[in-house]
Amino acid sequence: MSGLWPVQALTSYHLTRRCFRQERSVTQVKKYIALRFVYIIFVFLIISLLMFMLYNQIPTDPARMELEPVRRELKPAEYQELYLRLREQLGLDDPLLMRYGRWMGILPEKNGSWNGLLQGNFGYSNFYKKPVIDVIPEPMFNTVFINIFATIMALGITIPLGIRTAVKKNTRFDGTVQVISVVGYSVPVFIISLVFIYFFAVIFRIFPVMGMKTPGTNYTGLRFVVDRLYYLALPLIVLTFASLGGMTRYVRAAMIESLSMDYVRTARAKGLREKTVIYSHAWRNALLPVITVVIGWFIGIFSGSVIIENTFSLNGMGKLYIDGLNNLDYELVLAMQMFYTIISLVGILITDLSYGLVDPRVRVNK
Repeated sequence: MSGLWPVQALTSYHLTRRCFRQERSVTQVKKYIALRFVYIIFVFLIISLLMFMLYNQIPTDPARMELEPVRRELKPAEYQELYLRLREQLGLDDPLLMRYGRWMGILPEKNGSWNGLLQGNFGYSNFYKKPVIDVIPEPMFNTVFINIFATIMALGITIPLGIRTAVKKNTRFDGTVQVISVVGYSVPVFIISLVFIYFFAVIFRIFPVMGMKTPGTNYTGLRFVVDRLYYLALPLIVLTFASLGGMTRYVRAAMIESLSMDYVRTARAKGLREKTVIYSHAWRNALLPVITVVIGWFIGIFSGSVIIENTFSLNGMGKLYIDGLNNLDYELVLAMQMFYTIISLVGILITDLSYGLVDPRVRVNK
């Protein structure tokens, strides 16, 4: 470095230091993510054990449910012999921890094979008479589609509305929006559903009340998409409307706090345009508390909108979960519960990492 000019040497030194800090920061973030994945695995195993023990304490017998369709065709002695044989095959007489290990896939089956949750075997649905992995895809697609669509629509309304109410704080516009948002936030979603059904399906007869397609049709292509959107329009409107109140209040509160900070007053004192102050300075810092709510919504997508799906007879994850409980289909319910657990744990990790992306002052490696 002695052959360089002093300014060049100093610049090279600072660049070297910056690169070193960036490499160290990337290494620390990778280490943090690795540790969080270890934490996720540990928590998942604990929750899975607790849920497996809980569902196995419910008084039900999978072997009897499996033999129920052929019970009348068998003599009592034949039925009892077949029942005991089936219990042995299913391992229902084994200790609970051994059954958990086989279900999870960390212990081999009686025939020596490894066929548990970790190997992709999510169980068998006694009600639908097929593997759980074949039952879930269609309801999951419907739930994800409905909730993502409704979330995008709600964010497109609530973010501009929340920012405007914060900027126009204590005005008539702000007061009106606050009253409407409190009412919308307080009213249960099933009441909102009934009100919208009454107006849009009974009085004006614009949308159908239930179902996901026109009965007796097998549309394909664009006609299928249009027909599906027509039947999902009313549930989407209800979901969007039910989400407006809470999200608008979150955005408003976060923006009011950001607008009261010193850096906003400094930006205004420098003569920056009001839009620049609001969207480039205040809004970016207001994202930190809002991002938790937004990601929470996306996590909730997979758990299903139970009330909406039951009200409008939609084939979604929430309805499937309730039907599984009502039909004592605990293999299906337990598999869905484990899926929700993974989504929640990964969602918490994504939330923490998003903090560092939104606000550079937050260090995710600590």
